[in-house]
Amino acid sequence: MNDEKRHKPLSCRMAAAELVIQPPWGYSRVTASSPAVEVMTDLSLIGAGTVRPSATLNEATQTMIARGVRLLLVTEKEDDRVLGLITARDTKGERPIRWIKERGGRYEDLQVRDLMIPRESIEIIDIGDVLRAEVGDVVATLKACGRQHALVSEKDPESGATRLRGIFSATQISRQLGLPIQTFDVARTFADIQAAIVREY
Repeated sequence: MNDEKRHKPLSCRMAAAELVIQPPWGYSRVTASSPAVEVMTDLSLIGAGTVRPSATLNEATQTMIARGVRLLLVTEKEDDRVLGLITARDTKGERPIRWIKERGGRYEDLQVRDLMIPRESIEIIDIGDVLRAEVGDVVATLKACGRQHALVSEKDPESGATRLRGIFSATQISRQLGLPIQTFDVARTFADIQAAIVREY
C-alpha cells in the first residue's frame, strides 16, 4: 500500500481564547492521604538519570542540573545494571569534604565511584507496598531513613530479575503537597559544614 494514500492529515482548529500549559506528569497537587504512586517518578514513563562511575563529581552535578534532578543512578556505558547511586548531597555536601580531609587530594579529582552509595547498600521499597500506601507513608519512610530519596523495585515477570520501577523524591513530594519537607538536618553553608567537621576532631 502506498503510504501517501494511507496517511491522512489530522484536522486542525484555531487555539481557544484560553490556552494553558499542562503541568508535567506526576506534579499534580496531593494530600497526605493521596495514593503514594501519585508522587512516584515512574521509570516506565520517564527515563532515569544515569552517570558513569568514572565521571567527576562536577560532571555528575552538571548532569543533575541539566536533568532537573538531585539523584543519578550509576551504571557503566551501555549497561542497565545499577552499580550504585549518587545524590546532590554526595557531590556538594559534607561527604566530599570529609573524603578530602581523611584521604587528601582535590575536589576536582574526585569521581562518582569514590562517593556513590553502592548497590548493596541501597534500600528498596517493593512496588506492591507502594500501591497500597499513601503519600504520608512515603514521607514517614523518608524521615525515618533520613533521606531525600527512596527507590522502588518490581520483579520482571519474564526474567524474574529485580528492576527499578520508580523513585520518590522529598523535593517533588514537597512541591505536590505545597508544604516543606525536611528529612534530615542540613548544614546551610560551606562554613557550617567545615565547622561541623572541625568539632568532630
